[in-house]
Amino acid sequence: MPRSPTRKRTPKAATAPNVALPLAAPEDPAPAPPPPEAPARNTVRRLRAPRAKRFVALAGNIGAGKTTAAKIISQTFGFELFDEPVIDNRFLKDYYANMGRWSFTLQLEFLIRRVEHHELIHSVKKSCVQDRTLYEDPEIFAKYLHGLGHMTNAELDLYFEYFQRLTRTIVHPDKVIYFDVPTVDVLLGRIRQRGREEEKGIEKGFLRGLNGYYATFPMVLQNKYGVDCLVMDVTNQDIRTGRGREEFLDRVTTFLA
Repeated sequence: MPRSPTRKRTPKAATAPNVALPLAAPEDPAPAPPPPEAPARNTVRRLRAPRAKRFVALAGNIGAGKTTAAKIISQTFGFELFDEPVIDNRFLKDYYANMGRWSFTLQLEFLIRRVEHHELIHSVKKSCVQDRTLYEDPEIFAKYLHGLGHMTNAELDLYFEYFQRLTRTIVHPDKVIYFDVPTVDVLLGRIRQRGREEEKGIEKGFLRGLNGYYATFPMVLQNKYGVDCLVMDVTNQDIRTGRGREEFLDRVTTFLA
């Protein structure tokens, strides 16, 4: 009889010895990334500043600190700076020497130059900051000089006629920052410290009289011209460096937001 084919036996798998293998040591976790550096405060302020074009103007008595503030705002937020047209003003020195003769002429000069500023501001695409507002000329200086007898009734009327005609189509500030310094000695000290030749004739009484008109200026701005105004008493605040500068910029950032 033929033999039946033999089946091949599959060898049994070798049994692994029951030996506990040491567990692999856990890998060290990847080091956590360093925390992001806090952005500089000025960078944060720029990020918080409105993206749309803004026109901000500084107001305040002579020596209040408007020029310094305008420069700081320009540097911090990247605004185009429009300085007060003082250095090139051809009548200023004569005005302080003889106000009765030159008051009307000087006020017209300032009005024309400031209207030119507003026309330029309208053509600039970026945000702008202006050293001294257009409104201080009629509401503060013209009225005060008239009250002192340095401008006649006819001159004041003619000045306001020029003002109304020249400002019909200009762009107006979105915001005004008013620097209040009630203490005349502080104003005079700052004027003497900066040492402008044309301002040597300014006296305490003149500054005190201007402060009287400035007392109601924020209300006039809002009620007559519809301009939002931030009032800051900077009598004892040095905004040039340190804490005073930071506090000033924090308030401006909030005001512009």
